[in-house]
Amino acid sequence: MDILSIRSANYSKQDEPLYKRWFEFADTDADGRLSGPDAVKFFSRSQLSRGDLKQVWAIADVKRQGFLGLKEFIAAMQVISLAQTGQEISSEMLNNADLENISPPNMEGLEDLISVRLLLGAAVQAGTSPQVQAQTAQWFSQKAPQRSISTKLVTSIIDGLKKLYIEKLKPLEVAYHFNDFVSPILTESDFDAKPQVMLLGQYSTGKTTFIKHLLRTSYPGAHIGPEPTTDRFVVVMGGTDERCVPGNTIAVQADMPFGGLSKFGTAFLSKFECSLMPHPLLEHITFVDTPGVLSGEKQRTQRSYDFTGVTSWFAAKCDLILLLFDPHKLDISDEFKRVITSLRGNDDKIRVVLNKADQIDTQQLMRVYGALMWSLGKVLNTPEVMRVYIGSFNDKPINEQNIGPIGRELFEREQNDLLADLKDVPRKSCDRRINEFVKRARQAKIHAHIIGHLKKEMPAMMGKQKAQKRLIENLEDEFAKVQREYRVPPGDFPSVEHYRESLPGYNIDKFEKPKPRMIQAVDDMLGYDIPELLKRFRNPYD
Repeated sequence: MDILSIRSANYSKQDEPLYKRWFEFADTDADGRLSGPDAVKFFSRSQLSRGDLKQVWAIADVKRQGFLGLKEFIAAMQVISLAQTGQEISSEMLNNADLENISPPNMEGLEDLISVRLLLGAAVQAGTSPQVQAQTAQWFSQKAPQRSISTKLVTSIIDGLKKLYIEKLKPLEVAYHFNDFVSPILTESDFDAKPQVMLLGQYSTGKTTFIKHLLRTSYPGAHIGPEPTTDRFVVVMGGTDERCVPGNTIAVQADMPFGGLSKFGTAFLSKFECSLMPHPLLEHITFVDTPGVLSGEKQRTQRSYDFTGVTSWFAAKCDLILLLFDPHKLDISDEFKRVITSLRGNDDKIRVVLNKADQIDTQQLMRVYGALMWSLGKVLNTPEVMRVYIGSFNDKPINEQNIGPIGRELFEREQNDLLADLKDVPRKSCDRRINEFVKRARQAKIHAHIIGHLKKEMPAMMGKQKAQKRLIENLEDEFAKVQREYRVPPGDFPSVEHYRESLPGYNIDKFEKPKPRMIQAVDDMLGYDIPELLKRFRNPYD
């Protein structure tokens, strides 16, 4: 199935005012989001069974956000309309239907109620409530919450995560300098950003061509050639017009989730840009095109910024990481190995693509595939076999002269599997946000335990400098003590070397003492608040 089937709701223009009026009526909070309880009341007018309406919600709320926007609401109405004609409800029914010719469903007694509301002057405008926007902006502008944030303003899972972050997780991160050691403080744009897909590989493995293949067009600033052409990190995003925005500008825009890149300095930001263009696919996914990994000393000495640090930063933010290989560039250099190692902790996001595979014949492809698996096994250090997609992701016809008809069928199936994986990125973005949030909370807890332990080991009066030097030299032993005391799995611990490099810039004696109440608040958030949030915004017909 074509990845461009991820598209906005399509419907007849003459029905647009009707759908908007229905949405405004159903959205009792007037915040541009139809919640589960409101949907239950409104959808019941269709006279469909509860089981059918459960399927309708699942199809419309495909991202599991816990609410429906206008586009999702229209999709739900179209599914209901088709169901009322006797069609069986399925997740693929809208893909096979003529959406512009689907009539609005029959909603019993709805127009009479809307007329009454209009007479009472209670009609509201669709869209995000300015009050909610102002309140969420205030959450992130204040240093610490002065009071509990109203749960009435939490109308989605993402809103709930914002609230929990500001109230319970951010105070712990600020107290123990989590942003200096692990990850920058989150902003509102980090929660609202579209899911991202990053492409990594050596030069001329087809990263830029892969993006152009998916978009079916070029994007501003794209340049393709056999030599190392992409010399910068390029974020390809949806926009109202086609233009390139420099990295320094993007890093200071509050509505962009790239403020954390400022820590890599001007040397990096001059090699970073954002490519904006209107495109239906970019309404759902953002692509990150990276420079090809160079070999030898050029990678480490001629790049004036921390390349592996930048890739690690993007890896933590991305929903999917594609490692592209060329059949003629299978060797994984020490530099590429360092880049892959920097992805540690994000193994579940990594997919391997053997691109340009039609340049070799079937016998060579078998040997190349085996060599690639052997190389990856030495670098990734995992007992599981990594999934490798084989194909030729460009706009040229597949070279059947090399691979034959059987190879063509294999390529098409592999490409469809990868495109299906990409299609799942927007659908699973909410689940990924929850997963990353929980992972971050656990990292913050472990960091707080480490810093609190080092603070306790410092003497009260004399010999503080010697004590700090001793603690840093014996950091492995101190990590082991923290692990035993708090029963933390060894695999959850951060890199000892990273802490050893960072700690000399701080005075350990000035760190905060252990604050059990803050850590308990994070434990309560993980144990009670997040499960309750997911329960609150699950399918309302469950």
